[in-house]
Amino acid sequence: MAEPVYKKIEMVGTSTKSISDAIASAITKAAETVRNMSWFEVVEQRGSIVDGKVQQFQVTIRVGFRVD
Repeated sequence: MAEPVYKKIEMVGTSTKSISDAIASAITKAAETVRNMSWFEVVEQRGSIVDGKVQQFQVTIRVGFRVD
């Protein structure tokens, strides 16, 4: 049997609550169409500010999955 091969995709998750929720949102959405997900890495974190308060968290992640 050959060694596994992986592919990475990049996604941006958002949340009004937290960075963790933004990550979970992206992974949950990816799981709807991507099989064999194994890991993720955070590439970038940012957010938007309205009237001096954090309005939204945005996190860019790369998701690794095994190719069949």
